[in-house]
Formats: sequence, C-alpha cells, structure tokens
Amino acid sequence: MNRGIPPTLSVNEPTLGDLMAELEPRTATLLGPHDEMRIISGADFYDALEPLADAAGTVLFAPSAVDIEGDHLTRIAEEAALRQYSAIAVKCRDCDTDSFAQIAESSGIPFIRISDLVSWRLFDALLAQFLGEHGDSADAHRDRGAEPLFSLANELAGFFGGSVAIEDLGRRIIAYSSVPDQLIDNLRTQGILTRHVPESPFNDDQYRTVLRTENPIKYPRLEDEEPRVACAIRAGALPLGTIWAIDASGEAPLTRLQEERIRAAASVAAAYMLDDIRMRKATQVPRENRLRTLLDGHEVLGVELAELGISEERGAALLAFSPAESDHHATPSQLRSTVQRHLAVHRPEAVAVVRGARVYALIANDPSRPATGLVEPLLPILDRLMSPGTLVAVPGVANRPAEVSQLCELADRLLNTALSHPSAVAQRVLTVEALRPFLMFERAAAMFASEPELRLPELDRIWEGDPRLAETLLEWCNSSGNVAQAARRLTVHENTVRYRLRQIQEECGIDLFDPDTLLTTWLQLRVQAHGA
Repeated sequence: MNRGIPPTLSVNEPTLGDLMAELEPRTATLLGPHDEMRIISGADFYDALEPLADAAGTVLFAPSAVDIEGDHLTRIAEEAALRQYSAIAVKCRDCDTDSFAQIAESSGIPFIRISDLVSWRLFDALLAQFLGEHGDSADAHRDRGAEPLFSLANELAGFFGGSVAIEDLGRRIIAYSSVPDQLIDNLRTQGILTRHVPESPFNDDQYRTVLRTENPIKYPRLEDEEPRVACAIRAGALPLGTIWAIDASGEAPLTRLQEERIRAAASVAAAYMLDDIRMRKATQVPRENRLRTLLDGHEVLGVELAELGISEERGAALLAFSPAESDHHATPSQLRSTVQRHLAVHRPEAVAVVRGARVYALIANDPSRPATGLVEPLLPILDRLMSPGTLVAVPGVANRPAEVSQLCELADRLLNTALSHPSAVAQRVLTVEALRPFLMFERAAAMFASEPELRLPELDRIWEGDPRLAETLLEWCNSSGNVAQAARRLTVHENTVRYRLRQIQEECGIDLFDPDTLLTTWLQLRVQAHGA
C-alpha cells in the first residue's frame, strides 16, 4: 500500500522520541515498529462522523479504539499514515497489545498506548505542555495563552505588573506570564529559559517558609532580585507547588487585594494540578521520589517534609510493611496500593513506596491518634486481600528530613528481628518499646562476634562440654536466681539445680554472686542460646 511519509525533521522540532522520553513508560508506551524522528506538531480526537484532516505531524487520539473492529481500525490507521500523522494514541487491554502492534506494523504508523491511570484530558494537557516547551510547533498548542495555567499567569501578571511563574514541587516552572512591558529580572528570565528555578542561596529557606505558611508572603528586593510575592498552591493540606509574582509596585507591604488575587490564583492552579498529583508519575509533583530520597538519606535538601505537606514541628511518622513470607501471590505493588488507599482516607498527605520487598509509608504525626492506631484496623484488610501475617514496623517520628533515613534503618531492624524470632515476637505491630530486649540482644551478638575478648571463655567451654550446665545456668539467670522456679522450668529437682550451680562455680571459677559477672554471664548465655 502507499504509506504516507512522515514530515521532514527540522531543527528544534519536537519528535516522537522526545515525547516518549518526556512521558516515561508508566505514562505511555509505543506499540509496533516506529521512527522516533517523526515530528509532532499537534493533536486531534478521532470522530467517526468526520474525515481525518490533512494535518501532518498530528497525534490522533482514539479513545474508543478498543471497541473498534480490527478491519475498521486498520483502515483508520492506514488513512492516518497516508495523511502523514505521527502516531495514534489509544488505551487497550494487555491482551490487545499484539493486535494493535500488528496494525501498526501493517499501516506504518505507531500506536501510543496510554496508561489506564492517565485520563485523556490529562494526556492532552501533557502533550500540550510538551509542545509548548518546543517553540516551533505550528499547532494551536503553540499558543500558550490558550493553556489554563499560562492564561492564569498572564492574568496575575497584569494585576501585579511583574512576571509571574507557576512552579511544581520540583521547582520546575510549568507556566509563566508573557504580558508586554511586565517587570522581569535576570533570575526570572534565566528560569523561564531553562524551565527550572536557578540556584540561589535564598532558595531553600524561602521555599520552606512559603510551603509551611498559610498566607501569601512578600519578599523584599534581594541583590538583583525584584520584590516578589509568593503563595503555596494546595489541595486541602496537600502542597502542589507555588506561585511567584514580581511586584512592580515596589517593597510596600502586601495589600488585602493583592492577597486575595494571589490566593484566588493559587486556588485555580490547584484545581488544574490536582489530577496530576493523583496520577503521580503522570504529574510534575514526584511525591514518591521525595520519599525515596528521604529513605535513602542521600541528597536531602531539607525541604522534603514541607513539600510533602508535613509540618516539621509535628513531625513525620514512618510505617514499614513486610508481607507474610508465605504470600507468594501478592506483589509489593498490591500491598503499596492497599496501604496508600487506607492511609489516604485518614491522612491525605500520606505517601507510600515500594522498596525491595517492603512498603514504606510516611504520614504526619498526630499525637491524638498515633500511627499504631491507624495501622491496627488495616491488618484485617491486608489479611483478607493477601495472606495473613503482614508485619508493620512503627519506628518513631522524624522532625527533620534527614532523620527519616534513620527511622528507615530502625524499621528494617524491627522487621528483621521479628522475622528472626517468630515464636518469641507475637505482636504484628512492631515498636521499639515492644522489641527493645531483642534489639539489645542483637547488638550484643554483634559485639561478641566483633570483639571476642569480651566473651567469658569459661562459658564457651561449658556450652560445648556440658549443655546441661549451660541450660541450668541460663534458666537460673532467667528466673532471677530463684532456684525453685528454675527447677520447674527445667523439670528437675531443686537440689539438682543447686548441685549444677556449685559445679559451675567450683570447676569453672565463675562467681555467680558478683553482679557484674552475673550480668555478663547471663547476656552471653542469652545471646548464644537464642541466636540473637
């Protein structure tokens, strides 16, 4: 058949390869053979009642493609290829991907499979933003004033008289004003050119303050930066980004009208950004990446808790979930999804990630309802959806971003300790208070292993030579020196216990009535007996 030839690539024109690199695999994937150098100039929705327009470089949205018969879909693809469209965007089931790939192969036009989590409206907005970032698009998307956030920035700039930038939590400029004669400084110009906030010694403190404050803030002139007004963009208690407006009126305090206008703009921006935050990877607000950074403890900037909507004063509680070892069917992603849904009902700022085979969640600390109170009702749900036995570690509260990685290490210790002593650790919600003795024994075991000179060699000889003596000494220590209680535990006569204790003192030279010797003796025996 006579296939259409894709438009010729010109300098700086956006390509299919650029688009896919921007979207990431969890947002969209390509089906069938494809040429990543196809240029993209716009988008259009498929309408069965209208013929395809002659619009080379168009991405054709086909929302109902999965319900279109194969032959009909093939004809659509062939016509789109003939008219030099760049790709066809579809949603489909996993079982349909092979047939879509075959149609792409035969027609010569690739299919972009959109994730089920991404709405068509959101994908259209993502494509519009992508095209907006490439200034040579001939499509209507090139008109940034038509995009809601750009229009919002222009409106606000007309009021303040200075350049306005709308940013996400990654400090990327997702929209900016382009009003004639607006006041602008070098810092804002550089940010618009790179689409990212330039580095500044004032950044971290300013962003932390803005995100933690309910009211708009005005910053005076700083070096070559013009006075600017900043306001957090929130959906309820959840931060989504910030708005920054250069104030051409100077350094006078904020007026009531200025506060109202920037608050209203932040509210409108939140409405457009909220869907994106719920889509996570389809958004510009990488909440899960923030948590992963905190868990790893590397490159922590100090503003992560504020960006996650968590007050440092109240602190953040970490939860770590370890699925039952017998559960071979449930995946960590299923566990994460269940945990996220449950926690978000009570704490909208909750964020959960998969790390290895475990799931870690961060929520704001609430003294009136501790994290353990949120977890306990969740355990029966996890038991129904997955195999019973999921363990939850609640290691404590972090009041600084850098402390989260320490909590993560402690949570892993709690889980590993419980898994190592399943018969001794009966509870499923693991706290430091509940497992402190086991944690201490594990540290002692590590100490004895790395510093063997701290061990009593006489105890090692007893353990290897006569296990009955070692067992008697251990039970006597466990019974706090009560011979009768130790005898009952050993199911022997009390005189047998006394005889064995004398034997230990006489033959091994261990003074059982010296408190320090008794402490080290019991600790070494306890560690060795239970393999802690």
